[in-house]
Amino acid sequence: MIVDSHCHLDKLDFDKLDTDLDGVLQQARERDVEHFLCVNVTLDKFPQMLETIAPYSDVSASCGVHPLDQKDALNIDQLRQLAASDKVVAVGETGLDYYYSAETKPVQLESFVGHIDVANELDKPLIIHTRDAREDTINLMREHHAERCGGVLHCFTEDYDMAKKAMDLGFYISISGIVTFRNAEQLRDVVKQIPLDRLLIETDSPYLAPVPHRGKTNQPAYVQDVAYFIAELKGISYKELATATTDNFYRLFNRIPRR
Repeated sequence: MIVDSHCHLDKLDFDKLDTDLDGVLQQARERDVEHFLCVNVTLDKFPQMLETIAPYSDVSASCGVHPLDQKDALNIDQLRQLAASDKVVAVGETGLDYYYSAETKPVQLESFVGHIDVANELDKPLIIHTRDAREDTINLMREHHAERCGGVLHCFTEDYDMAKKAMDLGFYISISGIVTFRNAEQLRDVVKQIPLDRLLIETDSPYLAPVPHRGKTNQPAYVQDVAYFIAELKGISYKELATATTDNFYRLFNRIPRR
């Protein structure tokens, strides 16, 4: 069995998929996906997201504000209150993105620190988005003791040096369907070096559908394609890759009961 360690079920376009959430989850279950972590990106829409996934025992939630959605100062009291929910197993996604939104850098930095502090307070792992912000991301993780709560650098596309620094802090590295893209040779080289005991897999659906589904709406079922690709890339069996990444998932997100 495998897991989708990062998806946005509340962002799926069910008209394009010609199904509903029940159908999406069932298609994934039929492809060996046993658990889904639905990741929040704005606090104002968190209650609606939580209501959407509430009926599903195999779906867990995170709570946070994506750096590209962080236009104003973080309401840290609201984050603390919402993230304390029993359904929430992680804080985020949070982080820094200077590629798309460098102009909001001061707000992003303050928000990221706030998320780290709340994660440490609640003892829940962090889900971190980072793009073109390697030095600041690692420095803030170190300065604010992110190693206490642990977490994951999700949808990783940076270099191995950054991955190593994060892993030295006890963090995991999650790989999405980007690794299957034709122009992702550098990322494939990084993935080959990541130890199995630090690796997670994800879809980040509805975005970034892997080959052979490029151009389609991504969905959790496609995490199996990511798993097969990475197993071949690392020269191991699908079963070994699935076992390792699933074990890592439950080790990190240890509030999720394992079936």
